[in-house]
Amino acid sequence: MQELKVNRVYRHFKGDYYLVVDVAKHSETGEEYVVYRKLYEDGSLWIRPKAMFLGEVDREKYPEVEQTYRFELQEIPSAVKR
Repeated sequence: MQELKVNRVYRHFKGDYYLVVDVAKHSETGEEYVVYRKLYEDGSLWIRPKAMFLGEVDREKYPEVEQTYRFELQEIPSAVKR
């Protein structure tokens, strides 16, 4: 499983981008959830179980997808030349 990085941008396998805001724990089960923000339309906040967020794409359901993981970290270089 890949490592989750907070305050970084991830690409969903269907193509949209999201900012990981933080990790939260369920008050009764202790399960970890990723809190993330859509980087399009209304910019709303969403949560998803961490294991699902970091999990692999279901190849049986989506055989044509090239991305390995459901969400993949994006390396976005600075536009400022140094």
